[in-house]
Amino acid sequence: MNGTPLRFVFDPVGDELDAALDCEAEVFLRTYGNTVDQLAHEYDRYADSTGFMALLDEGGRALGTTRFIAPGPAGLKTLNDTGRRPWNVDGLRSARAAGIDPSRTWDIATIAVRSSSGRGRLAAAALYHGLAAATTANDVHSIVMIMDARARRLLSASGLQTRTLPGTAEGEYLGSRSSTPLWGDVREMFDLQRQTDPDAYRLIVQGIGLDGIGMPTDWTWHRRSVRSRNPAFA
Repeated sequence: MNGTPLRFVFDPVGDELDAALDCEAEVFLRTYGNTVDQLAHEYDRYADSTGFMALLDEGGRALGTTRFIAPGPAGLKTLNDTGRRPWNVDGLRSARAAGIDPSRTWDIATIAVRSSSGRGRLAAAALYHGLAAATTANDVHSIVMIMDARARRLLSASGLQTRTLPGTAEGEYLGSRSSTPLWGDVREMFDLQRQTDPDAYRLIVQGIGLDGIGMPTDWTWHRRSVRSRNPAFA
């Protein structure tokens, strides 16, 4: 990785985690109006089950980042939040109806890309590759997420198809006018992508084409507490 302009960091700590949090805060404030206080309120209860991944530039600034939540005492945020307006649906019951095992599921809580960097597409592809590598390495069977309609279209355009959680539909959520609770079987998603969009499969699953990015050699996630830097929630 020495001399590589861009670095992909899985499970960042210290300054690298701060860079990931800065990216998430900037993108979600600009896109959905979410403040740091709101992000802390929404996510700090899941701190002991939260991990990040980020694409960093030459100066250590994050071009894109993903927050994920693994199974833990607080549960998975998506399955909890389907019980809120506008859905008012029992998330665990919905998961059972879909055939999801929550103990083998990750919640893709946020995906943030700084499009102003001019490398937004590359950052998004790198983050999707990171999710593919990490879910495979950590024996994750399913993913869940509440995703804005535009973000879902971008995900679908990459050949990764998701399904709506039973009993839910599009609705307003945390500043997004149109978000949907989604899920996907990891192996089925990648296999379908391989069949329908082999070029995207090579890029996202195999990482072919992500030249110039230093990638991790170990995708094993080490559970540690990740909290907001907001003193009110520290």
